[in-house]
Amino acid sequence: MQRTHKFLLFILFALSISACSNFEKLRKSTDEKKKYNAAIRYFKKGQYDKASILIEELLPILTGTDQQEIATFYQAYCDYHTGNYEMANFRFKRFAETFARSEFYEEAVYMSAYSLYKNSPQFNLDQSGTITAINELQSFINNYPDSKYRDETTDLIKELRKKLETKAFEKVKLYYKTSPFNIGTLKSAVIEIVNFQRDYPDSDYNEELAFLKVQAQFELAQSTIESKQKERYDDAIKFYQDLVDKYPKSDFLKKAEKLYDVSLKESERIAKIEAEYKAAKEKEKSNTSKVGAADKQQ
Repeated sequence: MQRTHKFLLFILFALSISACSNFEKLRKSTDEKKKYNAAIRYFKKGQYDKASILIEELLPILTGTDQQEIATFYQAYCDYHTGNYEMANFRFKRFAETFARSEFYEEAVYMSAYSLYKNSPQFNLDQSGTITAINELQSFINNYPDSKYRDETTDLIKELRKKLETKAFEKVKLYYKTSPFNIGTLKSAVIEIVNFQRDYPDSDYNEELAFLKVQAQFELAQSTIESKQKERYDDAIKFYQDLVDKYPKSDFLKKAEKLYDVSLKESERIAKIEAEYKAAKEKEKSNTSKVGAADKQQ
């Protein structure tokens, strides 16, 4: 059994050496037709690395020939299939520019945009690549509204926008998580929530963010100086009312209601203190005026 296993390994090794040797012979061959046919065979067998190497060497020679178009098209697909999406985007785009009348033109334009979709980073990374992919996919739909790729492209755009939405949501939560009673970051958390609600009005995250807005505003009111507390408690009250109006059956209502009750009491307490202070100042002013008038009479 062990001998059989070793023999099989030897055969595989020998075949591998032979294949490499044959490939190197092809690379050195001056028979362009043989080399081209081999590149096409490698491509169709899914051996994209080898196909790409041969096509790269052939293309300068194929310029102006009937084979240039298909070789250039396959070269872009080689990059795509080997995960080199940035280069695939470039080569599909260049193919479309070079062969505007090709039967593969629309496919190349689509694959150029699709390669950017494949190259889009995870949501927690910089999303400039995702935005570029969305723009190119949207441009494809605008230019080819009846394309067979239309529905797929629409789904890809939705997926990429969801990634941007998730990125924005996590950014908001990060502001809140790192802002316990920090006035600057609490302010930023509220601003980011408002921006998110504006940019993604139909997002599934908006219910949770509506609650977080109440919570962040409440904590901001607690953390701020007395002269600004009433205004910020009043905002927390308003945010709670917005939450109730939009999500009357929300799971966050019980927690939010506690914050609302405290905010209401604090707002009323501060209003009472301010009213008493104002009345005292007016009384003091009135008494001062009376004393001044008495002094004049004397």
